[in-house]
Amino acid sequence: MLNVGIDIGGTGIQLGLVNEKGEIVQRGGIVTRTDIPFSQQIEALAKCVLETIEKGGYTLDDITAIGAGIPGVADPATGRIPFCTNLGWKDVDFKGEMRKHIDKPVFIDNDATVAGLAENVAGVSAGAASSVFLTLGTGVGGAIVLGGKVWSGHHGVGSEIGHMILVAGGEQCTCGNKGCLERYCSATAIIRMAREAVKEHPETAILAKAEGDPANINAKMVIDAAKEGDAIGLQVFDQYIQYLAQAISNVIMFLDPEVIVLGGGVSKAGDFLLNAVREALPRYVLYKALPYAHVELAHLGADAGIIGAAMLGQ
Repeated sequence: MLNVGIDIGGTGIQLGLVNEKGEIVQRGGIVTRTDIPFSQQIEALAKCVLETIEKGGYTLDDITAIGAGIPGVADPATGRIPFCTNLGWKDVDFKGEMRKHIDKPVFIDNDATVAGLAENVAGVSAGAASSVFLTLGTGVGGAIVLGGKVWSGHHGVGSEIGHMILVAGGEQCTCGNKGCLERYCSATAIIRMAREAVKEHPETAILAKAEGDPANINAKMVIDAAKEGDAIGLQVFDQYIQYLAQAISNVIMFLDPEVIVLGGGVSKAGDFLLNAVREALPRYVLYKALPYAHVELAHLGADAGIIGAAMLGQ
């Protein structure tokens, strides 16, 4: 039997038919549209699901359930989406709308949560009794997986790790608070710190990569400069790593998971990032003489959203 996994993004919706091993056997997708009513977007999505099933040589009888990762707040208990700001969705009934077109069980959860589930089922943390997944991108998302099941708390927002306060009274966050973890551990944080640094150090390779314009700086430029041994690149990268190691140590002290997985755009730095985190982490963990969580890089990449969403139906 197969499950349908749907990964909803800001510009596109990717979906796949996923088997019990976490393998995608057929793919499909449509453009995300914010210029049409929610009901029409789901109607188009349901049509794409049916076309993908047919294209793969399957029928609805081969499908057990449909799962979707939502780039916003999702209510797994009701199948509703209270908030999805980037798409303009507010208090919409994803489950109800989808079932108007396809009579199968429908499950939803936050997109970072389903990516973490995917890594636990078919990725680097497969088989782990407990794992925490951190997406290091424009913001910082999180997922907690216990016993093979995602845990999002009583109200469905228990894995919003990016909005834990890391620096009291610190940088203003888009959520309204100050000092949130994602203001220090995201790709956006790397860019902010680099732009501040180049003001006093215009000779840095970071600015050269940005063609002399700080507005062009991205996280990859900073990390590449650090890899090349640029002093300011290394300074910014080390500052970032210290914040990230502090955040990871907080997770370890609170949950003591078996594995912590790093995903998202920043994780593309690979072993350069992983080795730096592993080196910095012992400074911050409490029980230094005892074993603590293994920190690993995500393996599934862009497929994690599809695979994890499909796993919601198992």
